[in-house]
Amino acid sequence: MRRRRLWWHRLILGLWYRPVDVFDEARDRSAWSAAVLLCLISGGIGIVSVGPFRAQWAANHTAALQLAGMAEAGVLLASLGLGAVTHAIARTLGGNGRFAPTASLFVVVFWVTDLPRLLIAAWLPTSSTFVQAATWTTWGFGYFLAVLLIRGQHHLPTRKAATAVSVQMLAALALLKLGPVQ
Repeated sequence: MRRRRLWWHRLILGLWYRPVDVFDEARDRSAWSAAVLLCLISGGIGIVSVGPFRAQWAANHTAALQLAGMAEAGVLLASLGLGAVTHAIARTLGGNGRFAPTASLFVVVFWVTDLPRLLIAAWLPTSSTFVQAATWTTWGFGYFLAVLLIRGQHHLPTRKAATAVSVQMLAALALLKLGPVQ
């Protein structure tokens, strides 16, 4: 029986309303196209919404676009690094999943759950209560989905899957979602 292709829009939207089914369907498939697409979209929204980029855009469009391109590359590399570290920790804890599905799906989960917060933070100040509530909510949902992902991809118990995901999700919370301490 031939499996049908898992299209990126089914993957991205499916994570919101039927995550277990989507992870079962994506078990041995990588999702690099969706991972790169989400990195570019999320990175672009994040870059455009910060004040220094807007100031640079007003001064010099070319320099601002070069800065945005370098920042996008950094977002993509950091996201791939998070996925690779998650895979390595899961393997260390006894998991047996493959690299490409684990790393690419982790990146997809990370950015799918962060996209609503980025969209809200693009228009509201990051210190507002609503943005902070969205930050914690999307982070919690992302953590839950990442644990489901690692549990299914690596056939680990939930406690070990949560351990494998914890370091990356705490780092992401501190660095990306909460931002610098003022």
